[in-house]
Amino acid sequence: MSQTILILGGTKEAAELAEKLVLELPQARIISSLAGRTKEPSPVAGEVRIGGFGGAEGLARFLTQNNITRLIDVTHPFAKNISKNAKIAAVNTGIKLEIRTRQPWQKSQDDLWIEVTTLEDARKAIPIGARVLLALGSQYIDIFKTRSDVHFIVRMVDEPSTQLSLPNHQIIIGKPGDIEDETALLKQFSITHIVCRNSGGQGAYAKIEAARALKIPVIIIGQNT
Repeated sequence: MSQTILILGGTKEAAELAEKLVLELPQARIISSLAGRTKEPSPVAGEVRIGGFGGAEGLARFLTQNNITRLIDVTHPFAKNISKNAKIAAVNTGIKLEIRTRQPWQKSQDDLWIEVTTLEDARKAIPIGARVLLALGSQYIDIFKTRSDVHFIVRMVDEPSTQLSLPNHQIIIGKPGDIEDETALLKQFSITHIVCRNSGGQGAYAKIEAARALKIPVIIIGQNT
């Protein structure tokens, strides 16, 4: 019996899994579902669908209509809604759910982490006069607009469709680089603090390593938010 596998993706690990399954299971139908937050996502092996499902009920309907035999959650650790919906849809359809989301980074003895649980706490933790690398998705930016006493360097994958509400900021477009790139960026913009989420994985870890080497505090939001 041929398989139809739905990967809830949008992460580097999900793309790697799709490529692996396409090679290993040439008779299977491999579908990767992306949220659509990135304007031009990197190519993904197999089929790709973009956009939401319409909650757990919509996902369950998609699973049934497409005869999905395996459901694999490889979404971002902070994509709480889709992961929650996947669990509900799996129960309602009787399809086994495989969860492969990243484990959070572990603090080393040399890391200067200020660990918080919410975006509000992260905003409050920024000291007056700081120069902050804001390494968050575009949907998490507005909450920092009250901090007119801070200068933000905002890294985004795509150009924003509307002007940011932050009073003092610069935008840099691009994805995280390696430790040399991240170190150079922190020095170039005289960064004193980083605000990010503990997203785990290797793709964005270089900024943590660079901050450690430069003794820059990282205000880091835990996954239990």
